[in-house]
Amino acid sequence: MATKIYIPRDSSALSVGAEKVAIAIAQEAKRRNLDAEIVRNGSRGLYWLETLVEVATENGRFAYGPVKVKDVASLFEADFLNAKPHALSLGLTEEIEWLKKQQRLTFARVGVTDPVSLEDYIAHDGYKGLKNALVQSGVEIVKAVTDSGLRGRGGAAFPTGIKWNTVLGCKADQKYIVCNADEGDSGTFSDRMIMENDPFVLIEGMTIAGIAVGATQGYIYLRSEYPHSLRVLNEAIAKAEMAGYLGEKILGSTHTFHLEVRRAAGAYVCGEETSLLESLEGKRGMVRFKPPLPAIEGLFGKPTVVNNVISLATVPIILDKGAQFYADYGMGRSRGTLPIQLAGNLKHGGLVELAFGITLRELLYDYGGGSATGRPIRAVQVGGPLGSFLPESQFDTPLDYEAFASIWAVLGHGGIVAFDDTVDMAKMARYAFEFCAIESCGKCTPCRIGSTRGVEVIDKIIAGTDTVKNIKLVRDLSDTMLNGSLCALGGMTPYPVLSAMNHFPEDFEIKKAKAAV
Repeated sequence: MATKIYIPRDSSALSVGAEKVAIAIAQEAKRRNLDAEIVRNGSRGLYWLETLVEVATENGRFAYGPVKVKDVASLFEADFLNAKPHALSLGLTEEIEWLKKQQRLTFARVGVTDPVSLEDYIAHDGYKGLKNALVQSGVEIVKAVTDSGLRGRGGAAFPTGIKWNTVLGCKADQKYIVCNADEGDSGTFSDRMIMENDPFVLIEGMTIAGIAVGATQGYIYLRSEYPHSLRVLNEAIAKAEMAGYLGEKILGSTHTFHLEVRRAAGAYVCGEETSLLESLEGKRGMVRFKPPLPAIEGLFGKPTVVNNVISLATVPIILDKGAQFYADYGMGRSRGTLPIQLAGNLKHGGLVELAFGITLRELLYDYGGGSATGRPIRAVQVGGPLGSFLPESQFDTPLDYEAFASIWAVLGHGGIVAFDDTVDMAKMARYAFEFCAIESCGKCTPCRIGSTRGVEVIDKIIAGTDTVKNIKLVRDLSDTMLNGSLCALGGMTPYPVLSAMNHFPEDFEIKKAKAAV
């Protein structure tokens, strides 16, 4: 019987040589006349250990990493197919401390299964949620999602069940389910990991959403920079249709749901739901005025559920194991788990799924391993380019929507980017304004003009010109953007700017001192 060898097909693993490693292992096994079957699984998210190679044994999978092509011959010499010791040995995969301490619900199959094998998905509890949904009413499904406490994982943290209930209550000849897969925040990759490594869970979640609210058509609005996700999603959708999990009369029921992938326009602002809908309709991605809400008048003027990838991919486990199962994780009003993405200046970058309540300090040091440079971590930006910068004094804040709001910060998409003590926070504040200026759709003046003026004023501060006056000007400008912008792009740009000024004033005031010399 052939020994199974698991090698990731995830784009991050491919970027560090996974494809070459897979070819080298296949060639070496053939040269040695060894019976081996290579399975291209997804990455488990331990990105500092990619390429992570796993070998199936009677006791579970045994891991080696990070494996490079030059290591392949020595792995065979050490008899790694029988899980024998090697310099790259990591032990049983499930016993790796970094993985063992996690609480993987949404990501339960990621790295375990072959992403495009429907049989593998079903063998690992896939489509149980859909089968339960098919024997429930829309009201019952929406109640389960509401009772689970699931909130939007895309940034706004709006209760998913309330949004679904609004669409359910609308009378219309057509309703839509739209998945916002335009993952554009810095330091975020959880959406990509789901789409590349467990696409069927997203397809199942969207199908359940369609059955719940009476929608028959769904669209995945996919970030244009994700070509691997596009191929995997289209392959998975075709297999789901062939097997009766999508299309007309799903699994012999009276329900219909069709699903398509649409490439995004390459604009950050299209991550905002109304801009996304404009783009999906073939127009320029610009923010719509609200009301009306998309749940009432969304895509093509019809009631539309717009949810993030992680929100929709979490629905199947709620319908499979029940609302209370999911609600038992977390703290306060932040229920369930959050896929946390560790990036920036950290030794161990990757994806960690844990219940709400863990602190930043635990994530940065217990999981992230501290800074990659070995220097003190000075600042952390949470929630993408519009998130606040947090100083070391706030590292004990638990990951919880309300706890973060109380310190004028956001959890957003769960991306964490760390900086050591060499970072210049005045330059980071400048970058926030510059990012907004480049990505603004231009519809509202505070965002369009405010961001451009912000760059100019920060440049004056950096140059040491009228520092006190210009710091006040930045604060006034930020107040205008915060309260006058149409959407979160302009409205949240002040978060990184003001948090940098408030927590790291020395990086702004030092300019004044230099100018005075």
